[in-house]
Amino acid sequence: MARAAKPKPQKTLEQTLWEAADKLRGNQEPSEYKHVVLGLVFLKYISDRFEERRATLEAELAAEGIKPERLPDFLEDRDEYTSHNVFWVPELARWSHIQSVAKQPEIGQQIDQALDLIEKENSSLRGVLPRNYGRDGLDKRRLGELVDLIGSIGFGTGDDHGADDVLGRVYEYFLGQFAGKETGKDAGAFYTPRSVVKTLVEMLEPYQGRVYDPAAGSGGIFVQSAEFVKAHGGKRTDISVYGQEFTDTTWKLAKMNLALRGIEADMGPRSADSFTQDLHPDLRADFVIANPPFNVSDWWDPKLADDPRWKYGTPPQGNANFAWVQHFIHHLAPNGTAGFVLANGSLSSKSGGEGDIRRKLVEAGLVDCIVAMPDKLFFNTGIPVSLWFVSKGRGGNGHRERRDEILFIDARKLGTMESRRLRVLVDDDIAKIAGTYHAWRNHDGGYEDVPGFAKAASLEEIAKHDFVLTPGRYVGTAEAEADDEPIDEKIDRLTKELFAEFERGRELEEEIRRRLEMLES
Repeated sequence: MARAAKPKPQKTLEQTLWEAADKLRGNQEPSEYKHVVLGLVFLKYISDRFEERRATLEAELAAEGIKPERLPDFLEDRDEYTSHNVFWVPELARWSHIQSVAKQPEIGQQIDQALDLIEKENSSLRGVLPRNYGRDGLDKRRLGELVDLIGSIGFGTGDDHGADDVLGRVYEYFLGQFAGKETGKDAGAFYTPRSVVKTLVEMLEPYQGRVYDPAAGSGGIFVQSAEFVKAHGGKRTDISVYGQEFTDTTWKLAKMNLALRGIEADMGPRSADSFTQDLHPDLRADFVIANPPFNVSDWWDPKLADDPRWKYGTPPQGNANFAWVQHFIHHLAPNGTAGFVLANGSLSSKSGGEGDIRRKLVEAGLVDCIVAMPDKLFFNTGIPVSLWFVSKGRGGNGHRERRDEILFIDARKLGTMESRRLRVLVDDDIAKIAGTYHAWRNHDGGYEDVPGFAKAASLEEIAKHDFVLTPGRYVGTAEAEADDEPIDEKIDRLTKELFAEFERGRELEEEIRRRLEMLES
């Protein structure tokens, strides 16, 4: 009896994307891979959603007894799609048509035409979609092969990929593959790792209100906020989203990403610098959630000298960290709360008046909580980071007893290594951090200090530390456990840890040299 053939294992989205990049290798610069693939992924995604709605509509009409000859009139009714939050895709932009012409020399022009038609039919995408597939430098044979490959990915809502932040996932993958090889150095400008975003969102709990991110990148923070609301029984319309992004291609990416998820967002009419061209000057948000670029040195403009945002001190011209912090606070509503990512240097730096600004923020009762994060969370940088939480509403809503404290959480030992160079926080890690914060904020929530992990420090104690906000200074060490580790294993482990510290010391030395050179230049 013949043995049944083993079913072929299904390729993951990531494996398919890597094959897609491989098809362009040698014809396009690595930094161009993702832009070429991204437009096709977008086109396939919205086409799949359109066809899925079309099939559902056809079944509904058949059940109602509509005659077959009348079906086309209903199936081509634009409102039957847009009313279900599905983009209207004209016939020449549908994937079935693109696939049918994949082997023709003019496939590039056909894709450009498809993207142009979709923009014309869907105002939220106007001026946003990528073009230039018809350019001479893009090999059309390889492009046709790429169309075939992308065509093998299913993006229906019943598919595993349908529930994902699709464009974010595509970018996440390409950043992981090319970080350090091409645009890796700029990666943080448009992508924040999902576990970091989820930690911010779970701590802030943006159930409803205005959510603002002035360093919006690809819009992943908004996607996660909308998912949080949905997961807790709310509607996406319970939050209104405002953002700004400096880089034009990334601004377009965010618009595409949010459109895919059905999230209406005010991203301003164009890309612009949040400091010199604030597109939402009158906005006072209930939540600010952001991952601004770290330690930006060329942000200053002379017209910012007397800016009203610098209420706690003018930030140094060589580092934008405390410009971002004060921009966030400026845009908070009277009871608003902000959660954001900053490089650890912001916790202790005193250069350029940063120490004075940090002291004034603490004395004003704005700083709520600091979380020291584990290393290796980001694709593009090994710089250790912390999460800051600041609130204008401290002292109200059951928070009265916490006004003279700051909660410090040392989460550096949490996380799981997903690969040799990348760590993620799993749901249990995020729940531990967020749960500790919420127990502390609600003074009857049963909060207790945990040596080595969490400490609610008084402002008096913080003043004794000269307003340095590094969690390790406050949380102390965990209680020692019974040590039954064999001596050989212990020596091996400690040796590895010692070498790791040597490596960290070298990185610190390089960072200090770099900063000194900046001061001298």
